[in-house]
Amino acid sequence: MKTAHTTAARPLNTYTKLMRAAESVTSRVNRSIAGFALTISQFGVLEALYHKGPLCQRDIAAKILKSTGNITLVIDNLEKRGLVQRVRVSEDRRYLMIYLTEAGRSLVAEAFARVESVICAELAALTAHEQELLGTLCKKLGLRGGETGQALEV
Repeated sequence: MKTAHTTAARPLNTYTKLMRAAESVTSRVNRSIAGFALTISQFGVLEALYHKGPLCQRDIAAKILKSTGNITLVIDNLEKRGLVQRVRVSEDRRYLMIYLTEAGRSLVAEAFARVESVICAELAALTAHEQELLGTLCKKLGLRGGETGQALEV
């Protein structure tokens, strides 16, 4: 008869491997943006704007999985550096859209190219098939929270 300990061993071991791999790759990716004097949250905001165009703070927060309060501070700091600009929507003065400035666009284009290169190099440890399988499994795992209303877009 299996005990609770042996039943839980495989999921716990798998979770540990998943988190260690994610932390290890994330650490190396984060180092690739260090020369740009950006935090990972700042890079996330810039990358979202670069690929999606102007967004409101709430949409940016949802896109990079951060709280709206945290995003306000991140955007404040990016705005001080002249990388983004807040623009009030004329129809609703309470609503702010965040735009990349030319300086922000230039910086994120260069930073993104470096991050993309590092990610490709990291994932080269897996075959194309393994990358597809890993992506499918991660999506399945992430969407599982939908059963409890806790799913995140993966």
